[in-house]
Amino acid sequence: MTLNDKGQGHRRRLRERFIKGGLSGFHDYEIVELLLSLGTPRKDCKPPAKEAIDRFKTLRGVLEASPGELQQIKDIGPHSAFGIKLVQEVARKFLKEKIIDKPVYTSSQEVFDFLYHSMRDLKKETFRVIYLNSQNQIIDINELFAGTVNLSVIHPREVIEGALKHSAVSLIFVHNHPSGNPAPSQHDKTVTRELVYAASIMQIKVLDHIIIGDNTYFSFAGEGLIEAYALDFLSLKARGASGARRKRTGSGAD
Repeated sequence: MTLNDKGQGHRRRLRERFIKGGLSGFHDYEIVELLLSLGTPRKDCKPPAKEAIDRFKTLRGVLEASPGELQQIKDIGPHSAFGIKLVQEVARKFLKEKIIDKPVYTSSQEVFDFLYHSMRDLKKETFRVIYLNSQNQIIDINELFAGTVNLSVIHPREVIEGALKHSAVSLIFVHNHPSGNPAPSQHDKTVTRELVYAASIMQIKVLDHIIIGDNTYFSFAGEGLIEAYALDFLSLKARGASGARRKRTGSGAD
């Protein structure tokens, strides 16, 4: 038996295992090996698969790597890199369409469970908005930006325009902390407060803002901050209305 015959036999056994039981029991490098075999059918894909896991740490890290980063590994060429990125995007589209119009929101834990695996290994902070209808069913999920969360990059107007476009009744904000610590920064709190204010003006409810960390999360709703911001807005609105009435009646004049 030649070396090539041994490689073909190994590859055939991997495929038979997958067909019989899916990915259960597979190591991450074996999954990458299967993906690479689609683009390089006549090469031993185990060494580059193991090197990819060593470099990017996890299967998720490999899938999130850019084509250029993937091709820095010996024996991963443009065809294999294309195959990996295609599988990643198809999986994302499938998962997104699977949950559209499903009543998924009953707790912050459910949102965390749904988005954790797609956000935990991201190298930059990524801000997403979940649009929901009156039955708390997901209408759509949009990624608005990647970078540090602050008001210079997150524009309340853009968020509200998206909500109106989707005829959303409520919103959930989600972003990740690459450091793994989900504790909110002052910027996180300021952005959330301004988004709650902007949504309240349009009679759109903010249900939560969830920060995803390393196998943990912070929920603004769970900590009572969403409700506090909403009450602050109502208080400001009431004071503004009272001031306008005094001005009209002249009671505020000297």
